[in-house]
Parts: sequence; structure tokens; C-alpha cells
Amino acid sequence: MAQILENISKIVSLSKEEEIFFMSKIETKEYKSKSLILHAGEICKHFYFVNSGILRSFNINDNIVEHVLHFACEGWWIGDMYSLLSQKPGNLFIEVLEDAEVVLLPKENQEELYVQIPKLERFFRILTENSLVAHQERLMDNLSLSAEERFEKFCSKYPSLIQKVPQKQIASYIGVTPEFFSKMKARMLKK
Repeated sequence: MAQILENISKIVSLSKEEEIFFMSKIETKEYKSKSLILHAGEICKHFYFVNSGILRSFNINDNIVEHVLHFACEGWWIGDMYSLLSQKPGNLFIEVLEDAEVVLLPKENQEELYVQIPKLERFFRILTENSLVAHQERLMDNLSLSAEERFEKFCSKYPSLIQKVPQKQIASYIGVTPEFFSKMKARMLKK
């Protein structure tokens, strides 16, 4: 549990009483690899913090092709932001890729925390702003960088995932087919 408090302390400082109150509003669960903790079409009711393991959010289009939106490793937050904030059914799945311990923060508890500990509203605002910046950067990368450049950026952003995540999911994240990804990687290794 200290991990989530450490994550929060990077942005705001909580008193011992505030930490205790915060901890009373969250729940920790363990999930096995390949578990789905959120399905497309459901309303996302929690914001998730990864204590250990790896999660991914993805969508499946009408042609049954997966599109990976986000990976979350230890110390990262993940959720279907559209669904969580609008409380409407979302279009993302969240899957456990490696056995994980995850902290669940229910939406209604998050709202209560904003009232009881206003600095947590600042924490989550900054977290949301950082997420928005990262998504815009990724969108711009997809529009302006080559597949090789996107893969190099992925390697620098997620170095620990290269050996842990299936190649087809990395391909999906950078926006190429697994076949193209395999050929591209072979070309890059020859350089």
C-alpha cells in the first residue's frame, strides 16, 4: 500500500490522518494473467493503480482487430477515462498481461476524497493533465513519425516491456501489423 502513497507524494503531501482516510477508500486485488478487469460496453467504476504486474487497455474494432491504447506497469494508473468520467459504457477492455496486484479506487470514493482532502483533487487533475498530454503526444507521433521511430520511442518509454509483452501487442500499440513489425524489427537489427 505504501506504493500508492509514494505515487501521490510525488505531487501532493498528505498528513498521516489523510493517508489513513485515503487508504480506507481503496481496495487491493490480485489478478491472474489474462484476466479481464474491464470489458468494453461496461461502465468503468474504478481508477486502477498497478502495484505489480502489467496491464493493458485495448479496443477491438468491427474487423476483430485489437488496438492497444495503453500499457500500465508498476507505479502507473490505468482506466477507461471516457467511461470513468462520463459514467457511460466505454469501448475499452483492460487486461492483465502479467499477474498483478492492483489498487482499485471507486469513482464515488474518488469524489468523496475530493471533498474531504481537496489536495487529492489537485493530484488527480495533474494526473489527468499528464494523461492528456501523453495521449496528444502519441497521436502526433502516429501522424508524424515512421513505424521505426514509433518503435524506438516505445522502447525508450517502456524498456521493461520489450521482453515481457507479446510482439503482436507492441505492433498494435505502434499501429502496424504483426507481420510488418516482424520485418521492421529484422531490418532494424541489421543496421
